[in-house]
Amino acid sequence: MDKGLVIKNTGSWYVVKTDDGRTVECKIKGNFRLKEIRSTNPIAVGDRVSISVNAEGTAFITSIEDRKNYIIRRASNLSKQSHIIAANLDQCMLVVTINYPETSTIFIDRFLATAEAYRIPVCLVFNKVDLYTEDESRYLDGLINLYTHLGYACYKVSALNNTGIDAVKAALAGKVTLFSGNSGVGKSTLINAILPEQQLKTGEISAAHNKGTHTTTFSEMYPVDKEGYLIDTPGIKGFGTFDMDEEEVGHYFREIFEFSANCKYNNCTHRHEPGCAVREAVEKHYISESRYASYLNMLEDKEEGKYRAPY
Repeated sequence: MDKGLVIKNTGSWYVVKTDDGRTVECKIKGNFRLKEIRSTNPIAVGDRVSISVNAEGTAFITSIEDRKNYIIRRASNLSKQSHIIAANLDQCMLVVTINYPETSTIFIDRFLATAEAYRIPVCLVFNKVDLYTEDESRYLDGLINLYTHLGYACYKVSALNNTGIDAVKAALAGKVTLFSGNSGVGKSTLINAILPEQQLKTGEISAAHNKGTHTTTFSEMYPVDKEGYLIDTPGIKGFGTFDMDEEEVGHYFREIFEFSANCKYNNCTHRHEPGCAVREAVEKHYISESRYASYLNMLEDKEEGKYRAPY
Protein backbone atom coordinates (compact mmCIF):
# COMPACT_ATOMS: atom_id res chain seq x y z
CA MET A 1 0.00 0.00 0.00
CA ASP A 2 1.60 3.26 -1.15
CA LYS A 3 0.62 6.79 -0.26
CA GLY A 4 0.86 9.73 -2.61
CA LEU A 5 -0.49 12.98 -4.01
CA VAL A 6 -2.97 13.24 -6.89
CA ILE A 7 -1.25 15.54 -9.38
CA LYS A 8 -3.49 15.14 -12.43
CA ASN A 9 -7.00 14.04 -13.29
CA THR A 10 -7.72 13.10 -16.89
CA GLY A 11 -11.37 12.18 -16.36
CA SER A 12 -10.90 8.43 -16.33
CA TRP A 13 -7.40 8.18 -14.84
CA TYR A 14 -5.74 9.86 -11.89
CA VAL A 15 -2.00 10.40 -11.88
CA VAL A 16 -0.53 9.92 -8.40
CA LYS A 17 2.96 10.99 -7.38
CA THR A 18 3.96 8.49 -4.68
CA ASP A 19 5.90 9.51 -1.60
CA ASP A 20 8.93 7.64 -2.93
CA GLY A 21 8.87 9.73 -6.11
CA ARG A 22 7.19 7.48 -8.69
CA THR A 23 4.37 8.61 -10.95
CA VAL A 24 1.55 6.05 -11.17
CA GLU A 25 -1.62 6.12 -13.27
CA CYS A 26 -4.52 4.92 -11.14
CA LYS A 27 -8.17 4.13 -11.51
CA ILE A 28 -10.65 4.34 -8.67
CA LYS A 29 -12.63 1.42 -7.31
CA GLY A 30 -16.10 1.47 -8.85
CA ASN A 31 -17.94 1.98 -5.59
CA PHE A 32 -15.55 4.58 -4.28
CA ARG A 33 -17.70 7.58 -3.52
CA LEU A 34 -17.13 10.20 -0.88
CA LYS A 35 -19.80 10.56 1.71
CA GLU A 36 -21.99 13.67 1.47
CA ILE A 37 -20.39 15.35 -1.55
CA ARG A 38 -22.40 15.02 -4.74
CA SER A 39 -19.73 15.71 -7.27
CA THR A 40 -18.73 14.59 -10.71
CA ASN A 41 -15.30 13.68 -9.33
CA PRO A 42 -14.89 11.91 -5.98
CA ILE A 43 -11.16 12.63 -6.02
CA ALA A 44 -9.47 15.88 -6.90
CA VAL A 45 -6.02 17.17 -7.69
CA GLY A 46 -4.30 17.89 -4.38
CA ASP A 47 -5.85 14.93 -2.58
CA ARG A 48 -3.61 12.66 -0.50
CA VAL A 49 -4.51 9.04 -1.25
CA SER A 50 -3.51 5.42 -0.67
CA ILE A 51 -3.03 3.20 -3.72
CA SER A 52 -2.67 -0.55 -4.24
CA VAL A 53 -1.83 -2.61 -7.34
CA ASN A 54 -3.91 -5.66 -8.25
CA ALA A 55 -2.67 -8.97 -9.71
CA GLU A 56 -2.96 -7.66 -13.30
CA GLY A 57 -0.75 -4.70 -12.39
CA THR A 58 -3.50 -2.05 -12.43
CA ALA A 59 -3.16 0.56 -9.70
CA PHE A 60 -6.27 1.61 -7.78
CA ILE A 61 -6.89 4.45 -5.37
CA THR A 62 -8.28 2.73 -2.29
CA SER A 63 -8.70 5.54 0.22
CA ILE A 64 -8.42 9.27 0.60
CA GLU A 65 -7.07 11.25 3.54
CA ASP A 66 -9.15 13.94 5.21
CA ARG A 67 -8.97 17.20 3.32
CA LYS A 68 -7.77 20.42 4.90
CA ASN A 69 -10.12 22.23 2.47
CA TYR A 70 -11.36 22.10 -1.10
CA ILE A 71 -13.00 24.41 -3.57
CA ILE A 72 -16.01 23.50 -5.68
CA ARG A 73 -17.40 24.75 -8.94
CA ARG A 74 -21.03 24.02 -9.60
CA ALA A 75 -21.36 21.97 -12.79
CA SER A 76 -24.23 24.04 -14.26
CA ASN A 77 -27.34 25.89 -13.27
CA LEU A 78 -29.50 22.84 -13.87
CA SER A 79 -27.30 20.27 -12.28
CA LYS A 80 -27.20 19.44 -8.61
CA GLN A 81 -23.77 17.98 -9.24
CA SER A 82 -20.71 20.01 -8.56
CA HIS A 83 -17.09 19.58 -9.50
CA ILE A 84 -14.32 19.69 -6.91
CA ILE A 85 -11.65 21.82 -8.57
CA ALA A 86 -8.85 21.04 -6.11
CA ALA A 87 -8.17 20.04 -2.51
CA ASN A 88 -5.73 20.95 0.29
CA LEU A 89 -4.93 24.46 -0.90
CA ASP A 90 -2.83 27.10 0.83
CA GLN A 91 -4.02 29.89 -1.44
CA CYS A 92 -5.70 30.81 -4.73
CA MET A 93 -4.37 33.21 -7.33
CA LEU A 94 -7.15 34.65 -9.44
CA VAL A 95 -5.83 35.91 -12.77
CA VAL A 96 -7.89 38.83 -14.03
CA THR A 97 -7.73 41.31 -16.91
CA ILE A 98 -9.53 44.61 -17.07
CA ASN A 99 -9.75 44.27 -20.85
CA TYR A 100 -8.91 41.80 -23.64
CA PRO A 101 -11.19 40.26 -22.24
CA GLU A 102 -12.66 42.18 -19.33
CA THR A 103 -13.07 40.29 -16.06
CA SER A 104 -16.15 41.71 -14.37
CA THR A 105 -15.91 42.85 -10.75
CA ILE A 106 -18.97 40.63 -10.15
CA PHE A 107 -16.90 37.61 -11.17
CA ILE A 108 -13.97 38.72 -8.99
CA ASP A 109 -16.21 39.29 -5.97
CA ARG A 110 -18.04 35.98 -6.40
CA PHE A 111 -14.73 34.18 -6.51
CA LEU A 112 -13.50 36.05 -3.41
CA ALA A 113 -16.74 35.35 -1.52
CA THR A 114 -16.57 31.65 -2.40
CA ALA A 115 -12.93 31.41 -1.34
CA GLU A 116 -13.80 33.22 1.93
CA ALA A 117 -16.51 30.64 2.54
CA TYR A 118 -13.98 27.85 2.01
CA ARG A 119 -11.43 29.81 4.12
CA ILE A 120 -8.84 29.91 1.35
CA PRO A 121 -6.75 33.10 1.01
CA VAL A 122 -6.79 34.75 -2.43
CA CYS A 123 -4.34 37.01 -4.28
CA LEU A 124 -5.40 38.89 -7.40
CA VAL A 125 -3.02 38.84 -10.36
CA PHE A 126 -3.83 41.60 -12.86
CA ASN A 127 -2.38 40.45 -16.18
CA LYS A 128 -1.79 42.17 -19.56
CA VAL A 129 -0.69 45.50 -18.07
CA ASP A 130 1.33 46.05 -21.28
CA LEU A 131 -1.90 46.47 -23.27
CA TYR A 132 -3.84 49.02 -21.24
CA THR A 133 -4.60 52.60 -22.22
CA GLU A 134 -4.11 55.43 -19.74
CA ASP A 135 -7.77 55.27 -18.69
CA GLU A 136 -7.63 51.50 -18.28
CA SER A 137 -4.45 51.80 -16.21
CA ARG A 138 -6.13 54.36 -13.94
CA TYR A 139 -9.11 52.05 -13.52
CA LEU A 140 -6.72 49.18 -12.76
CA ASP A 141 -5.00 51.22 -10.05
CA GLY A 142 -8.41 52.01 -8.57
CA LEU A 143 -9.26 48.30 -8.40
CA ILE A 144 -5.89 47.46 -6.84
CA ASN A 145 -6.44 50.21 -4.30
CA LEU A 146 -9.89 48.78 -3.46
CA TYR A 147 -8.82 45.14 -3.09
CA THR A 148 -5.55 45.89 -1.29
CA HIS A 149 -7.54 47.96 1.20
CA LEU A 150 -9.82 44.93 1.77
CA GLY A 151 -6.77 42.80 2.55
CA TYR A 152 -6.29 40.95 -0.76
CA ALA A 153 -2.72 41.01 -2.11
CA CYS A 154 -2.60 42.30 -5.70
CA TYR A 155 0.04 41.85 -8.40
CA LYS A 156 0.42 43.75 -11.67
CA VAL A 157 1.97 41.58 -14.34
CA SER A 158 2.50 41.14 -18.02
CA ALA A 159 3.03 37.47 -18.76
CA LEU A 160 3.98 38.40 -22.31
CA ASN A 161 6.93 40.61 -21.49
CA ASN A 162 7.75 39.14 -18.08
CA THR A 163 6.84 42.16 -15.96
CA GLY A 164 6.14 41.38 -12.29
CA ILE A 165 6.60 37.61 -12.66
CA ASP A 166 9.28 37.35 -9.95
CA ALA A 167 6.96 38.76 -7.27
CA VAL A 168 4.27 36.21 -8.16
CA LYS A 169 6.82 33.40 -8.19
CA ALA A 170 8.09 34.42 -4.75
CA ALA A 171 4.52 34.23 -3.40
CA LEU A 172 4.24 30.63 -4.64
CA ALA A 173 7.26 29.25 -2.77
CA GLY A 174 6.40 26.44 -0.35
CA LYS A 175 2.65 26.70 -0.95
CA VAL A 176 -0.01 24.79 -2.84
CA THR A 177 -1.64 27.44 -5.04
CA LEU A 178 -4.70 27.15 -7.25
CA PHE A 179 -4.54 29.30 -10.38
CA SER A 180 -7.93 30.31 -11.69
CA GLY A 181 -9.52 32.87 -13.97
CA ASN A 182 -11.90 33.42 -16.86
CA SER A 183 -10.91 31.98 -20.22
CA GLY A 184 -8.61 34.33 -22.13
CA VAL A 185 -6.95 36.14 -19.23
CA GLY A 186 -3.58 34.60 -20.12
CA LYS A 187 -3.38 32.05 -17.34
CA SER A 188 -1.40 29.52 -19.40
CA THR A 189 0.98 32.21 -20.69
CA LEU A 190 1.50 33.35 -17.10
CA ILE A 191 2.20 29.81 -15.89
CA ASN A 192 4.66 29.36 -18.78
CA ALA A 193 6.42 32.54 -17.64
CA ILE A 194 6.61 31.24 -14.06
CA LEU A 195 7.55 27.68 -15.04
CA PRO A 196 9.30 27.94 -18.40
CA GLU A 197 10.01 24.20 -18.35
CA GLN A 198 6.29 23.32 -18.56
CA GLN A 199 5.25 25.13 -21.75
CA LEU A 200 1.49 24.68 -21.49
CA LYS A 201 -0.66 25.12 -24.56
CA THR A 202 -1.94 28.65 -24.89
CA GLY A 203 -5.09 29.63 -26.77
CA GLU A 204 -5.75 32.58 -29.01
CA ILE A 205 -8.37 35.09 -27.99
CA SER A 206 -11.35 34.68 -30.31
CA ALA A 207 -11.63 38.15 -31.81
CA ALA A 208 -15.37 37.87 -32.43
CA HIS A 209 -16.18 37.87 -28.73
CA ASN A 210 -12.97 39.16 -27.13
CA LYS A 211 -13.12 35.94 -25.10
CA GLY A 212 -10.56 33.23 -24.66
CA THR A 213 -10.67 29.75 -26.05
CA HIS A 214 -10.39 26.90 -23.57
CA THR A 215 -7.00 25.24 -23.56
CA THR A 216 -6.95 23.40 -20.23
CA THR A 217 -9.53 20.68 -19.80
CA PHE A 218 -8.40 19.03 -16.57
CA SER A 219 -6.68 20.28 -13.46
CA GLU A 220 -3.01 19.50 -13.05
CA MET A 221 -0.35 20.20 -10.40
CA TYR A 222 3.14 21.42 -11.27
CA PRO A 223 6.00 21.58 -8.78
CA VAL A 224 7.31 25.08 -8.04
CA ASP A 225 10.46 26.09 -6.11
CA LYS A 226 10.82 25.01 -2.51
CA GLU A 227 8.11 22.38 -2.23
CA GLY A 228 5.40 24.53 -3.70
CA TYR A 229 2.83 23.37 -6.22
CA LEU A 230 0.86 25.33 -8.75
CA ILE A 231 -2.50 23.88 -9.80
CA ASP A 232 -3.69 24.86 -13.26
CA THR A 233 -7.45 24.66 -13.78
CA PRO A 234 -9.69 24.99 -16.82
CA GLY A 235 -10.75 28.58 -17.52
CA ILE A 236 -13.97 29.35 -15.72
CA LYS A 237 -16.77 31.04 -17.65
CA GLY A 238 -19.03 31.68 -14.70
CA PHE A 239 -18.58 31.00 -11.06
CA GLY A 240 -21.69 29.50 -9.52
CA THR A 241 -21.54 29.50 -5.76
CA PHE A 242 -22.81 26.87 -3.40
CA ASP A 243 -25.84 27.14 -1.20
CA MET A 244 -25.62 30.08 1.17
CA ASP A 245 -28.46 31.39 3.27
CA GLU A 246 -29.47 34.90 2.34
CA GLU A 247 -28.18 36.27 5.64
CA GLU A 248 -24.89 34.48 5.09
CA VAL A 249 -23.85 36.02 1.75
CA GLY A 250 -22.77 39.24 3.47
CA HIS A 251 -20.46 37.33 5.80
CA TYR A 252 -18.16 36.58 2.88
CA PHE A 253 -17.76 40.23 1.89
CA ARG A 254 -15.32 41.41 4.55
CA GLU A 255 -16.35 45.06 4.66
CA ILE A 256 -20.08 44.33 4.47
CA PHE A 257 -19.71 41.88 7.34
CA GLU A 258 -17.84 44.52 9.35
CA PHE A 259 -20.46 47.26 8.88
CA SER A 260 -23.40 44.85 9.31
CA ALA A 261 -22.61 44.65 13.03
CA ASN A 262 -24.24 48.08 13.31
CA CYS A 263 -27.45 47.24 11.41
CA LYS A 264 -30.67 47.66 13.36
CA TYR A 265 -31.77 44.09 12.56
CA ASN A 266 -29.40 41.20 12.91
CA ASN A 267 -30.88 39.39 9.91
CA CYS A 268 -30.67 42.52 7.72
CA THR A 269 -30.18 41.76 4.01
CA HIS A 270 -28.91 45.33 3.41
CA ARG A 271 -31.47 46.06 0.72
CA HIS A 272 -34.44 47.95 2.12
CA GLU A 273 -34.51 47.41 5.87
CA PRO A 274 -34.58 50.53 8.06
CA GLY A 275 -31.46 51.28 10.11
CA CYS A 276 -29.13 49.47 7.70
CA ALA A 277 -25.51 50.41 8.43
CA VAL A 278 -24.29 48.79 5.21
CA ARG A 279 -26.39 50.94 2.86
CA GLU A 280 -25.32 54.00 4.83
CA ALA A 281 -21.68 52.95 4.39
CA VAL A 282 -22.23 52.61 0.62
CA GLU A 283 -23.74 56.11 0.49
CA LYS A 284 -20.75 57.49 2.37
CA HIS A 285 -18.34 55.57 0.10
CA TYR A 286 -16.92 53.44 2.91
CA ILE A 287 -18.09 50.43 0.89
CA SER A 288 -17.51 50.57 -2.86
CA GLU A 289 -20.53 50.55 -5.14
CA SER A 290 -19.04 47.75 -7.23
CA ARG A 291 -18.74 45.47 -4.18
CA TYR A 292 -22.29 46.29 -3.07
CA ALA A 293 -23.53 45.56 -6.62
CA SER A 294 -21.76 42.18 -6.55
CA TYR A 295 -23.37 41.42 -3.20
CA LEU A 296 -26.84 42.25 -4.56
CA ASN A 297 -26.11 40.18 -7.65
CA MET A 298 -25.40 37.14 -5.47
CA LEU A 299 -28.63 37.72 -3.53
CA GLU A 300 -30.61 37.92 -6.79
CA ASP A 301 -29.12 34.59 -7.82
CA LYS A 302 -30.47 33.12 -4.62
CA GLU A 303 -33.96 34.38 -5.30
CA GLU A 304 -34.00 32.90 -8.76
CA GLY A 305 -33.05 29.55 -7.28
CA LYS A 306 -29.79 29.40 -9.20
CA TYR A 307 -27.91 28.25 -6.16
CA ARG A 308 -27.32 24.58 -5.63
CA ALA A 309 -26.58 22.79 -2.43
CA PRO A 310 -22.91 21.80 -2.22
CA TYR A 311 -23.85 18.24 -1.35
